[in-house]
Amino acid sequence: MAFLRMLFQVACVVVMLSKMAAAASLAKPSCQHRNSKPMLGNLIVNNIDSIQGELEVLMFIAHQCYQNSSGVPRLENSPSLRVKHFTISNTKNKFVAIGCDTYAFLNAFQNNEPFSIGCTSTCQSLRNVFKGSCSGIGCCQVEIPKGLKNFTLEARSYNNHAEVWDFSPCSFAFVAKEGKFKFSPDYLKNKRAEINDTFPMVLDWAIGNKTCETARSKPDYVCGRNSACYDPENGDGYRCKCNKGYEGNPYLPHGCQDINECQVRKPACNATAKCTNIKGSFKCTCPDGYEGDGKIDGTGCSPKASDSQYSKIIIIAVIAIGIGLVVLFVGGSSLYCGLKRRKLFKLKEKFFQQNGGLLLQQKLSNDRTSMQAVKIFSSRVLGQGSYGTVYKGLLPDNKLVAIKKSKFCDQSQIEQFINEVIVLTQINHRNVVKLLGCCLETDMPLLVYEFITNGTLSKHIHDKVLASSLSWEKRLKIATDIAGALAYMHFSASIPIIHRDVKPANILLDDNYLAKVSDFGTSRLVPLDQTQISTLVQGTLGYLDPEYFHSSQLTEKSDVYSFGVVVAELLTGKKAISFDGPEIDRNLAMYFSYAVKEDRLHQIIVDHLVSDGNTYEIDEVANLVKRCLSVRGEDRPTMKEVAMELDGLRSMEKHQLGKENLCKEEPDIGVTAPAIHCFNMGVDNGCSSTSTTAGYEISMRTQALKPSDDGR
Repeated sequence: MAFLRMLFQVACVVVMLSKMAAAASLAKPSCQHRNSKPMLGNLIVNNIDSIQGELEVLMFIAHQCYQNSSGVPRLENSPSLRVKHFTISNTKNKFVAIGCDTYAFLNAFQNNEPFSIGCTSTCQSLRNVFKGSCSGIGCCQVEIPKGLKNFTLEARSYNNHAEVWDFSPCSFAFVAKEGKFKFSPDYLKNKRAEINDTFPMVLDWAIGNKTCETARSKPDYVCGRNSACYDPENGDGYRCKCNKGYEGNPYLPHGCQDINECQVRKPACNATAKCTNIKGSFKCTCPDGYEGDGKIDGTGCSPKASDSQYSKIIIIAVIAIGIGLVVLFVGGSSLYCGLKRRKLFKLKEKFFQQNGGLLLQQKLSNDRTSMQAVKIFSSRVLGQGSYGTVYKGLLPDNKLVAIKKSKFCDQSQIEQFINEVIVLTQINHRNVVKLLGCCLETDMPLLVYEFITNGTLSKHIHDKVLASSLSWEKRLKIATDIAGALAYMHFSASIPIIHRDVKPANILLDDNYLAKVSDFGTSRLVPLDQTQISTLVQGTLGYLDPEYFHSSQLTEKSDVYSFGVVVAELLTGKKAISFDGPEIDRNLAMYFSYAVKEDRLHQIIVDHLVSDGNTYEIDEVANLVKRCLSVRGEDRPTMKEVAMELDGLRSMEKHQLGKENLCKEEPDIGVTAPAIHCFNMGVDNGCSSTSTTAGYEISMRTQALKPSDDGR
């Protein structure tokens, strides 16, 4: 009922904003005109569109300004909007941040769950800042997801604007209507927003929280006569619109009124036709001796043909139809078989090219470093199946495999698919998930991996039951396994490989807690004569190397930083990024480094890890992690040094536990790269669920695996 009262006010405001006498008939009788602007809380309402379900308001700007270069804050605010019936329009707005030492957040709720998006803007001077450019240098902007409600804006600084204060003393963050904001370098110099205090922002609204199907049967259903109910794409509830041929306010009881097209549309009919208005439409009547629909945009009116003319037309039509039937009968049988074969061939060829087959052939022919090339087998066309990320398959020898299938197929995913195949031809290591084959001649490209039974490391760290059984010995072993795999990729592969997305979700565990690194879609091969490569920044927030983020220069030390965050997660059980606690605790890398520096390590690690015999090993691992998390890459150790230190600590751990095997495990280096086969995964035209794979039969008889436990 509260929202119905709000809707009542909206209908009144629509009339007031129009300021037209003719609009008075669209209002409820008790609506009052006001001379002042309508308000939503303390926000001014610029415009209300009751038909489209949109509300334009002037939203405040978040800012954080500093008094001088010593980092003393002067002004700071975090404006919010808490109106549960409204969502931020994802099609009409952008989230914008301004400043040379700035990061900003839009914190909101999506489907009653907390959600945040971020934006970062940096610059060392005004030399590279250009008017109208909002790509991350002085200004950044991001798309807004669907369905965000009850939001707060935050503008923050990395270094209190200390180094850029003389030309950028403030950080700003705001939501702006598309086309209403154009960036200027002058905004950076303002010591307190000569940028407007507010910017226009569009909110979406709807009635209640029920769909049309449910609302129609309720007594408070508000769509009036001659109107239709529709469910909006953004948010809950429903909206009303006038039926075709009607106009007015669909939310009032008497609803929408018929449009007299004969008066509104001039001319509506052909000059010789008579126009007659009917409910929701109109009709045109041709005069005697004429035929047609009489409409301007139709056939109009034309003189009727005589009987002799009709007879000639009928004879010609019969002859033409007869000739056509004879031709179809003679050639139909042979054409049918030929076209069917041609269609099948074209479909296979289309899928092969669409899924990067030509690109893969070219890369493999140019890649002289691979010790064994990838073989691409032909296939039969797959039928439609369920859409998922990874499926569990079963070979005839009862060996389980994991089959990875994308939900969508675009050029960027094809490039990642090809990149993953090329990278994995360079690797044969026990701590790297093994690629068994691929298939390109299907609607979506498929990758076939060995099946890893125990799920992801992320699940074992953050699931309370699984985490309780993850002892210090197991955690140290997992860290050592990961370090060994990365050290092999950096120093022992035929071409050095940088993973670029090391995180617990990409680490798989088997039943013996042997760790295997997976997901090489964003990895990069590094030519032997280069120590770094320039590339578009990719990775996961929280694990991303800050030096790589700011310079776009990718080096092996970027993986070292990500590895440090993973081990910090292993020790603390905390997530890499968390918005639950104070701002200083949100970034695990900074939180962990400060704790080690201030000798508070044992206050933040998982309770059950510490025992009388392992305090030294835990402290050593923590100090090693702190070095890995150094802001500058040159201050971090190499993965080979990290692997050796962890291997030594494991040997010490085994000795203290009285285990027999005290020798270091040799890394799996110098092993030839595996042959990867791209299988024939055909199925019959009956769309059966069994696929033939280069002589193997993969039975898709189990359901798609969840991404958090994908067994890749």
